Amino acid sequence: MTQSILIFFAIAFALVFLLRVARIGTLLAFLLAGIMSGQYVLGLFELNEIWSFLGQLGIIFLWFSMGLELNIKRLWQMKRTIFGFGAAQVLVVAMMLFPILFGVTHWSIMGTVMIALMLAMSSTSSDLGLLADRNELQSGLGRQTFSILLFQDLLAIPLLAMLPVFAGHSFNLGAHVIDILVLSAGLILGVVIVGRYLLNPLMKRVTRLKSKEAFLLAIMLNIVLWAVVFEFVGLPAAMGAFLAGMLLSETVYRHQVQADINPYQMLFLAFFFIALGLGFNVPLLIDNWWIIALGVAGLVIVKFVAIYIVARVRRVMNREAFLIALILAQGGEFGLLILATMKQSGIEPIPIAHAEIIMAIIIVSMMVTPILLAIYDRLYQSGKLFSENKAKKVNSVPGAKMKPEVIICGFGRVGQTIAKMLKSQNIPYVAIDMNVDKVILGRNDGYNVFYGDTTKPAILQEFGLKPRGAKSVVIALDNADIAKRTVRAIHGIAPRVRIFARARNMTEADILTKEGAKMALPETIESSFMLGEQVLLDMGIKPAQVEILMSRLRGNNYETLNNILDRNK
Repeated sequence: MTQSILIFFAIAFALVFLLRVARIGTLLAFLLAGIMSGQYVLGLFELNEIWSFLGQLGIIFLWFSMGLELNIKRLWQMKRTIFGFGAAQVLVVAMMLFPILFGVTHWSIMGTVMIALMLAMSSTSSDLGLLADRNELQSGLGRQTFSILLFQDLLAIPLLAMLPVFAGHSFNLGAHVIDILVLSAGLILGVVIVGRYLLNPLMKRVTRLKSKEAFLLAIMLNIVLWAVVFEFVGLPAAMGAFLAGMLLSETVYRHQVQADINPYQMLFLAFFFIALGLGFNVPLLIDNWWIIALGVAGLVIVKFVAIYIVARVRRVMNREAFLIALILAQGGEFGLLILATMKQSGIEPIPIAHAEIIMAIIIVSMMVTPILLAIYDRLYQSGKLFSENKAKKVNSVPGAKMKPEVIICGFGRVGQTIAKMLKSQNIPYVAIDMNVDKVILGRNDGYNVFYGDTTKPAILQEFGLKPRGAKSVVIALDNADIAKRTVRAIHGIAPRVRIFARARNMTEADILTKEGAKMALPETIESSFMLGEQVLLDMGIKPAQVEILMSRLRGNNYETLNNILDRNK
């Protein structure tokens, strides 16, 4: 037994290491470890009651973590993107997949609808990891991708509740839909009431004990309690765990819950994927490898095309639309979770063998996505994708050899505003951006903007940056890592040039200042200053006094403000 455990951990470690190097979600490593340890490969373990129980705990914790991410305030703030872009993406993908699935299988209409909706979901953990690796989580691309993933998680409630209808166990669809609408409304109302008036006071009493064990047990009890309640009234236990997550997401303890539960959550998620792997019918998958290969190719292509079309219709820039579609083109844990939930609940809208093939397609598609992104990066950097022809055409416009007094790096909303101000005062400038579509639109509007990578010294020199050339450089980039590399490239060419940088927060502003920026303005702080300034003036404070206060707060790159914030931590 101990030798089997040793071999299993060695396999799991090797797979986690390899998949992490390849930037593939590490949870898949546990699934592959389960397959390799199962009866069809090494025969180290077999799927028994213990593994099934651990797998069921994993399902509950996965649903809990999904609920914890769905904060109602966040949903309301992002409602247009979530319920616009997210809903359109799921609907279009499902509509494109349905006729294909219905044509090549003998599934029922409702079973086909369920699988189409399930495959429209993407991998939240894998995609967020990819965005983090690319420093894109806080960019426009990252926010739009996150909004779609958030809608997919939210859609879990009705899909899970509709499983009996999809499986043909209930034929009164209208009544069931009404029940689900009432249930969803009841869940949201319950989250607000229970979270604010019951759970917050309870958690407050627990925290006064100053016991990590008591706090953790309170979280565990909350998860299992709601799972049991939902199971008792005839609903899936997973939905109860989902509600438990939503309840805790509305409390002030949400972040502490995430921090404390994360190690145990990863453990139980690992058990879920291991149990899933142990139950895989490997000979069936080997016999049908060509179906899996075609399924992966079909799924990725259909989802990519559908999401790209939706993004372009919503006027997302060409390159961002392409990347969003590429990142979301795979299946996700949600599909694996639904299939596992159906199996444990005895619900079979499609044959079991077909469900295992669908699982394999989802898993392989998740592993393929980082490879496709690496290929995209190579093609894009070499100029063979998107940029080459358009960039040559754009940069061939007369004016690239001018001698600007100001160079603007980045041509988003901030860059455009600064360009407009410089243009109004007849100050020679040039703007540079890596997004060809922004460049083309900017040139059509009369701006002096060109395509180029501002992190490369040769590009900066070509557009007028010299030791005694441009007087100022404005960093208006929305990616902190690229902004930092741009500042370094500028200093390598012209150490004395004045650099004015845009930052999202104090931390980024401090980093850019240390890299050599003369001034780095954090957007969040500056918007607070502007509001505060107007409030003070409205309260009758003399403009001269307000100006002195603002100068003092902005002085020495916000050093005074930093000291105040440090004292209040």
